[in-house]
Amino acid sequence: MLKNFLPDEHVPSVFDIEPEKLKDKGIKGVVTDLDNTLVAWDVPDATDEIKQWFKQMNDHGIQVTIASNNNEARVKLFSEPLEATFIYSAKKPLSKAFRQAQKQMKLKKDEVVVIGDQLLTDVLGGNTAGFHTILVVPIVETDGFVTRFNRKIERRILNWMRRKGKITWERSDS
Repeated sequence: MLKNFLPDEHVPSVFDIEPEKLKDKGIKGVVTDLDNTLVAWDVPDATDEIKQWFKQMNDHGIQVTIASNNNEARVKLFSEPLEATFIYSAKKPLSKAFRQAQKQMKLKKDEVVVIGDQLLTDVLGGNTAGFHTILVVPIVETDGFVTRFNRKIERRILNWMRRKGKITWERSDS
């Protein structure tokens, strides 16, 4: 059961995920979380760096879909200026939004990666749906109410994985 919480990869931020390396692995699509993955949860718009990251992905033929548990207004406001497809109220970790994103991109499962900052939503959902998962360190240490609760559980899981030697990276919130 706990193996479903183990990401396939872990990196400090989305900026460490390069389109050339994804293409080398046969990846043609990304399903990414929004809050604390792309920008801080309380930042409404994409930063210049995120705009550049989306442009790089697009220039390399990699489709990006934003899948967020947040409401339509929040996700739409962020996604539309980037011309990114999006899924709001995704109900992660349920698999439906991940499969919906894959279907919209018209890609095979092994051509898609899931990127997010939470074990309990992004990694668990991506893994149970059968996708390659990449965990990023949250952009900020503050979170909304539900996410604060999730982080407490997540810390326990990460500490267990660390003790068992399943992960080797350090988190600033451990």
